[in-house]
Amino acid sequence: MKLVLFQPQQSTDIRPGVLTDRGVIDISAAVPASYTPQLTMQGIIDGYDRLRPALEMLSRDGDAVPLDTVRLRAPLPRPGKILACIANYWEHAQREARPLNMFMKNPDAVIGPGDTIMLPEFTVPWIFMHEAELALVIKGPAKMVKAKDWRSAVFGYTCMIDVSAREEGRKTWPASPLTSWLGKSFDTFGPIGPCIVTADEVPNPNDLVVRFWNDGQLRHNYNTDDMEHRVPELVEFATTVMTMNSGDLIACGTNHEGLGALQDGETVDIEIQHIGKMTLTVSDPLKRKWERGVYMGEDSTNPDAVKRHRPQTA
Repeated sequence: MKLVLFQPQQSTDIRPGVLTDRGVIDISAAVPASYTPQLTMQGIIDGYDRLRPALEMLSRDGDAVPLDTVRLRAPLPRPGKILACIANYWEHAQREARPLNMFMKNPDAVIGPGDTIMLPEFTVPWIFMHEAELALVIKGPAKMVKAKDWRSAVFGYTCMIDVSAREEGRKTWPASPLTSWLGKSFDTFGPIGPCIVTADEVPNPNDLVVRFWNDGQLRHNYNTDDMEHRVPELVEFATTVMTMNSGDLIACGTNHEGLGALQDGETVDIEIQHIGKMTLTVSDPLKRKWERGVYMGEDSTNPDAVKRHRPQTA
């Protein structure tokens, strides 16, 4: 099931819905009423086992409105926590896994489909890059979850763009404090969406194709099979450190070989297999310019590189 938050035409209301082949179905009457869209979605996550029969019936028989007549919003407008992996993909000729590590990304950075990534007005020579990532949507409270039990803590999946501010030329990283987690936490630097697909719709989260386009140019094009540390390990690691609650996110990292600059006036698309695709625009008040194209590696847009099996252990 694909759960969304949407805004009907000529309305300020943000409502919960199910995205189907027929369009968007309003499920407001079937789910707990909450003060905010975030709490509404958290209520759906917490009560999903009980709500599922009614939601499945609505998905099958409910009135649908065409997708192009509503505005999809971020399915989790203000997650309690966003934990994001540092790197976490086999890249270039690398043959030894790096230690698993994560950082906290500002939940207020979240925006959704159709929104605008606003580049901040800093005059230092920043470059702003996209990182297309699979994100896990947590069902909590989850604490000390072992890797073998990871499914108990994962409600579903969504797409995330981990927008990142770096010094000009990534080779200088981390020359400035703002190229650490702070450089990933500017307002609008956390697009997620277009939906939350429930876990039962994804047989294996470590076998999904992730793609990202910038003005139609394919940049990221990789398979989540290439994670250094796979989803079960990410769940165990995160819940060992802290309690993860319903609606929290774990972003799984990106393949850096597809990195490129974001700049004023561009349109970007992220798509993950079984989840969906969303489009956003980019705006820069300072109208800065960087060379277009992929900055890290030359094979990331080669279809033969979509799935490049992880090194085999002895």
